[in-house]
Amino acid sequence: MKLLVTGALRITPEESAELENLSYEIYFMPDERVAVPDNIPCEEIEAIICNGLFLYTPPDKFPKLRTVQLTSAGLDRVPMDYMDNHGIKVFNARGVYSAPMAEFAVCSVLGFYKRSAFFSAAQSEHRWEKHRGLEELGGKRVVIVGAGSVGRACADRFRAFGCEIIGVDRKTTVDGFDKIYSISDIRAAVSAGDIVIFCLPLTKETEHIANAELLCAIKDGAVIVNISRGGIIDTDALITELKSGRLRAALDVFEQEPLDAGSELWDLPNVVITPHNSFVGDGNRARLFSLIINNLK
Repeated sequence: MKLLVTGALRITPEESAELENLSYEIYFMPDERVAVPDNIPCEEIEAIICNGLFLYTPPDKFPKLRTVQLTSAGLDRVPMDYMDNHGIKVFNARGVYSAPMAEFAVCSVLGFYKRSAFFSAAQSEHRWEKHRGLEELGGKRVVIVGAGSVGRACADRFRAFGCEIIGVDRKTTVDGFDKIYSISDIRAAVSAGDIVIFCLPLTKETEHIANAELLCAIKDGAVIVNISRGGIIDTDALITELKSGRLRAALDVFEQEPLDAGSELWDLPNVVITPHNSFVGDGNRARLFSLIINNLK
């Protein structure tokens, strides 16, 4: 079988050998954003490891394609209707990035609760000043919108701090949550949350699920964390709420990336911005390749 590996995964010689032991003949394409090189027999490729290849190359260029392994957790860069209609299996990187993303969510909330920005500024100014407004996680209600692998990892970690864990998901029962609300009841769920974490995949149904109405329902002083996709939240509505000063937000993903230098979000004192970096962790590589081997067997 012929396997195309794009630059989304830079495999070692040892990993190449492991794939070859599964009877794959490997072809490499360093850059997904360019035309497929002539030396790659597209008409014979049966499996592909990639990330955003199909944003630039239509899947019908590979008529024998049967399996796609993504290096990302999201499916929003893949024409899933085409894949489903042609019987092509698509595997995402489910579970690979859950641990670092959940740790990032905890870190983001603690940054607000323990006033990290205040103390960082004081240190840079060589200023010894105490802050009496620090908060504790224990007893706080954490609402996790999306109870998939990332959401469950968040639940595990916040529970360790003594938080009440509320989930919002299509499923009515998920282990590790004190209560689960259906997506249709999302407003009721977030209205009582001290912390609201978005872990949803971006689909037609979830785009702007956090609209002006939902954001208005979130209680004053709450911390919003978005580690899923920027399109989950209506940016204009979010900016309006944040400018009022009643909410805080840690934003790792945005509707347009990179975030425009002129965005008002950069200068809001109640916002922490990171450049879609929450998924990064030193254990990712081993987890990803193990998953790939299992899926391509």
